[in-house]
Amino acid sequence: MICQIEKCSILAICFLILLPILCSCDGIGVDTSVTAKASFYGSIGHLVKPSGACGYGEYGRTVNTGAFCGVSKLYSNGTSCGACYHVKCKHPEYCNEEGTDVVVTDSGEENAEFILSFSAYAKLAKPLMVAKLVAEGEVDIEYQRVPCKYATGAHLMVKVHESSKFPNYLAIVLLNKGGLSDITAIEVWEESHKQWKSMVRIFGAVWAVSDPPKGALKCRFQVRGSAGVVWVQPKKLIPSDWKAGILIDTFIQLT
Repeated sequence: MICQIEKCSILAICFLILLPILCSCDGIGVDTSVTAKASFYGSIGHLVKPSGACGYGEYGRTVNTGAFCGVSKLYSNGTSCGACYHVKCKHPEYCNEEGTDVVVTDSGEENAEFILSFSAYAKLAKPLMVAKLVAEGEVDIEYQRVPCKYATGAHLMVKVHESSKFPNYLAIVLLNKGGLSDITAIEVWEESHKQWKSMVRIFGAVWAVSDPPKGALKCRFQVRGSAGVVWVQPKKLIPSDWKAGILIDTFIQLT
């Protein structure tokens, strides 16, 4: 009996030691900061990618007033596209205390977790220290996932991607993802078979389906966030005469 109690005590102690480690492996929450390296587009080895790996096109260059980034390990095959992070530089001589928020629009490289737009990188610097911070080329940072700050009332938007070919191939990209949630699956309703048909992530934030159902399309999104995994369905349909470039307001705001 005494041996059993001792074994239980040892197991309890081990669990308490391992608990913080186990909890930290599940992802980066709003209260957790992680250290990494950051550089910027235009520095040595980090060329500007006009379209970005997420497939946002012009939106990816102008979102968040141009404060965007590419990420490396965080990219996760495009799941992080549209996610927002608060980045703060750890160089006390050159960097301010405030840091800046950036939106993921691209994949990065292995030698730096974050590749920031030049304007975002410059926002890390103290007044009159931008040139010195740029000369560093790469700096130590700490970052954490934060809710995106879009214009008041901004909804999740569906854009029919330029690669779409009516009526045989539909590709969409989601804009203004917002919140702390990630979209992990998209389906369209197939009325003729009374079932949902899965779209496939082609790259980044671009999802596609061949031979899409005819007529106005009902779709739904699988959202992973603090509440777990749920399906969200907008009331607005993709019009039956969809074409590349059109925008559909879902009237949904992710949290």
